[in-house]
Amino acid sequence: MITGKNYIGQELSALGETTFKTFNPVLNIENKTEFVEASPEEIDKAVTLAASAYMPYNQKSGAEKAAFLNAIADEILALDDLLIETYCSESGLPEGRAQGERGRTVGQLRAFADLVAEGSWVDATIDTADPNRTPAPKPDLRKMLVPLGPVVIFGASNFPLAFSTAGGDTAAALAAGCPVIVKSHPLHAGTGELVASAIAKAAKATDMPNGVFSNLNSSDIEVGVQLVQHPQIKAVGFTGSLKGGRALYDLAAQRDEPIPVFAEMGSVNPVIFLPEALQNNGAKWAKTYAGSITMGSGQFCTNPGLLFGIKGKELTDFIQQLSDEILKVEPSCMLHPNIIGAYEKNKQTALNQSGLMVAAEHEGDVALNFARQTVTVVQGKTFLENGKLHQEVFGPFSMIVECENTAQLQTIIANLEGQLTGTIISDGEELSQYPQVIANLQTRVGRIIFNGAPTGVEVCPAMQHGGPYPASTDSRFTAVGTQSIKRWVRPFSFQDWPEGLLPNELKRENPLKINRLVNGIVTKTTV
Repeated sequence: MITGKNYIGQELSALGETTFKTFNPVLNIENKTEFVEASPEEIDKAVTLAASAYMPYNQKSGAEKAAFLNAIADEILALDDLLIETYCSESGLPEGRAQGERGRTVGQLRAFADLVAEGSWVDATIDTADPNRTPAPKPDLRKMLVPLGPVVIFGASNFPLAFSTAGGDTAAALAAGCPVIVKSHPLHAGTGELVASAIAKAAKATDMPNGVFSNLNSSDIEVGVQLVQHPQIKAVGFTGSLKGGRALYDLAAQRDEPIPVFAEMGSVNPVIFLPEALQNNGAKWAKTYAGSITMGSGQFCTNPGLLFGIKGKELTDFIQQLSDEILKVEPSCMLHPNIIGAYEKNKQTALNQSGLMVAAEHEGDVALNFARQTVTVVQGKTFLENGKLHQEVFGPFSMIVECENTAQLQTIIANLEGQLTGTIISDGEELSQYPQVIANLQTRVGRIIFNGAPTGVEVCPAMQHGGPYPASTDSRFTAVGTQSIKRWVRPFSFQDWPEGLLPNELKRENPLKINRLVNGIVTKTTV
């Protein structure tokens, strides 16, 4: 049952005066449940509880944290059809997408459970003492990763499950040992409350401290601002717009104690089509990219918004092929009237720029809140000279840039803003002829793809989902995969510390049997 209240630890609370409802974009009506925005008192109580939960939660073993994460996954599955129906009614996304995203969410939780149960993720490092070293004795030093403390996670509009209440950020932070307060996204507050109820049940069932998780409703920015400014919050996770992510980053930097904000803020994900690939397989790539551009109505952070090619018959033919293919795709519903409104506004801003031409745009009748997909074309020189053409249009929109030659392509790629992904489409030995293009692209992205499409992000340790600013605020970290746990920790060293008081990860006997770097050698043996 959805109550519209906030979860303050294990307690349901509704002290605030501001209320709001979610919206069904397919039916173009408000949903029935009224949600109560968290009051300043509830915000402070949630943070105070999280701070008090930090030490006892940090003392839980990896096995205990794993049991908690697995219990969350089980409770999410137990929500069954109610969760799927609520997800669809608040997002306009189809049932298959909801089921797939639920599977990804559960999979992420179980992956982090396996990670912390095994334990080697803490990067335990031991350099033993050498009292006979001259001219000065060498101390015994032992280092490992420890959790930062209570963190705030902002739910993402475009992923009501996998990037929201129990999504990757929350799973990683809980796995690291950090209590989590989620600022629920107002577009899917019902979905968020259901998942929050699952986390609360799992926390109680596995004897986690009250306050290890809270979920706060908010219809606008004020709750998020208060959370980021609260002195007991130690880090922030955000997936959303550049404007929103940068505002949080600036707020956190202005605190008396600045804290890290790990913000993933979108990307236009450049794709470079090399001539031989277009000559040999242009029709295939046109069909693939028509699907990629329109997938989920273009509401993915990895949507291919910029396509590059070198002028010639191959590129001309590809533009026509892509135009034909994209018009075959049925328009789909966007997440909310405000989101499709922003799409139309940003698309029109792009179309108003001198030199931009429309290659294809769906012109038939569409239902309310359904987006018309659009492909545009611009010359390389114009693109270089007009920064407005570089900006993301969130939705089923892509721009083809016709480059005069390889040199201009190299220059354009080198001058792009930071991106999550970059893709090169190539045939045979063609790729080896463009070393500088590849080198330039690597400096601008977090992940480079060969002969594929950027939409679709594998959840695994080797995934890098992040890139140079403005794609993310810290390109050293990923927002997807188990390596994302390292955003929520800091390295900590013990020097000449009594053996009996060391954490198990650093004790001489290695009771957890984890991999450790001992005097420069990775081993599980006793020190």
